[in-house]
Amino acid sequence: MSVSSPVPSTSSSRPAGSSAVVYCEGQFGEQDGKTANGLVRHSEKYDVLSVIDSRHAGGDAGTILDGVPNGVPVLASLAEAVAHAGRVPDHLICGLAPADGLLSEAQRVVLLDGIARGMHVVNGLHDFLNDDPEFVAAALLHGVTITDVRRPKDKKDLKLFSGRIFDVTCPRIAVLGTDGAVGKRTTATLLVRALNDAGVRAVLVGTGQTTIMQGGKYGVALDALVPQFCSGEVEDQVVRAFEGEDPDVIVVEGQGALSHPAYLTSAHILRGSRPAGVIVQHAPERRVLGDFPMVAVPTVASEVALIESFADTRVIGITVNHEGMADDAAIGRAIDEIELDLGLPATDPLTRPLEQLAAMVLEAFPSLKESRAVVTR
Repeated sequence: MSVSSPVPSTSSSRPAGSSAVVYCEGQFGEQDGKTANGLVRHSEKYDVLSVIDSRHAGGDAGTILDGVPNGVPVLASLAEAVAHAGRVPDHLICGLAPADGLLSEAQRVVLLDGIARGMHVVNGLHDFLNDDPEFVAAALLHGVTITDVRRPKDKKDLKLFSGRIFDVTCPRIAVLGTDGAVGKRTTATLLVRALNDAGVRAVLVGTGQTTIMQGGKYGVALDALVPQFCSGEVEDQVVRAFEGEDPDVIVVEGQGALSHPAYLTSAHILRGSRPAGVIVQHAPERRVLGDFPMVAVPTVASEVALIESFADTRVIGITVNHEGMADDAAIGRAIDEIELDLGLPATDPLTRPLEQLAAMVLEAFPSLKESRAVVTR
């Protein structure tokens, strides 16, 4: 059941960028549709015209995700999406994010259909389409491009950890979690917005393909890198954000979970960005890991303890993912229980005022309150 949210989107208006249709057959609103979910909630780069998922055809994407309509329709097929747009949209984005990062045969057919219609393809999977002869030939024939967002730079251009992070004088806040696809990116994006609205200059450093697709200026798809370079690439993006924006605070998007048996990128995020504070995203009603049902979701208390023992940092707050909760009262009880058990502030960024999210950081770092006071005088 969806819980109505006062925060239906992380952007206040649709961007003036290239038009796009997001393909997410069978997964929109689900964990493996997180790229599509993220693009519908926030995109600085693309004007998302529609989402393709026949299960929800006829619905509104915002209503399906957050209980609040946003005017982006969910349609049954690419043909319907083109007809709805009244022209061929510029891009077809693969909004699927399965654990293996690979395309099925049925998904290949849809993306090739988009190319044949003259649409540029944006692909966030581990399956690099520019290495696929069929896709390369189709793109050349129809004069379109294929962007493999997760393709790393050449190894000669990748960074090892250098220690430059010690020259970054503003606090870094990492948004980590107890599982993959639990809402870390959404919370990180909302936190940046909330801090900027409060007069604190904040910038986001992304660590996954979705943030890059959304138009994030600073970021790297960590899970596609050789592990030796992961910490250095995170460090490099944080340093670039610091030097390029002169922010008061840098928010770093998390990946997976530090405790996760399959995803180790949280370790590199903690080592590379050396955050002064961590916010942990948790879904209290989730019992097993999203793509690994043989493993129980850790308690939020155990994840907090693991993070603080692994890195020289402290957890400053908990954010709740309200999946599986029947109503607002259930969300309130979950928040209260976390606060009582851990003695940390907690909130649900999608159903509670964003000021509560910003307050986690402002209370933990009083110097940011002082900088805000200078800006607002």
